[in-house]
Amino acid sequence: MGVRVEMPSNQPIVLLREVGGDRYLPIWIGPGEATAIAFAQQGMAPARPLTHDLFKDVLEAVGQQLTEVRITDLREGVFYAELVFASGVEVSARPSDAIALALRTGTPIYGSDGVLDDAGIAIPDEQEDEVEKFREFLDQISPEDFGTSSQ
Repeated sequence: MGVRVEMPSNQPIVLLREVGGDRYLPIWIGPGEATAIAFAQQGMAPARPLTHDLFKDVLEAVGQQLTEVRITDLREGVFYAELVFASGVEVSARPSDAIALALRTGTPIYGSDGVLDDAGIAIPDEQEDEVEKFREFLDQISPEDFGTSSQ
């Protein structure tokens, strides 16, 4: 769904929505990753490629395809993810980096049932107005709102 800044801690979170369900998965992330995700969502291309743009370009250059991103585990408040490639290779990654790369490559993102059971937040249809307010917030936010600049 997008990135927002959680108040009062001023900590960015990315919010993933379950397809075909009513659960949302909030993952706290760093400001740099928040900027990278926001750039990708807004279709912005920085003057110089960010690390995730570089990684995408390297994958294309070596002929590797990222086929899926999996949010696999939640241990002691820390989320874990895997990048899954067409070759069958799986690489451990931080969820924020995996999501930023997935957005750049058009790769689907999957959350394990265990992670969704442990950390997913159900938002029934009657609370959909709050979700719509969040969507409107996301439409108005820019990467610069995260207080970091790209180099």
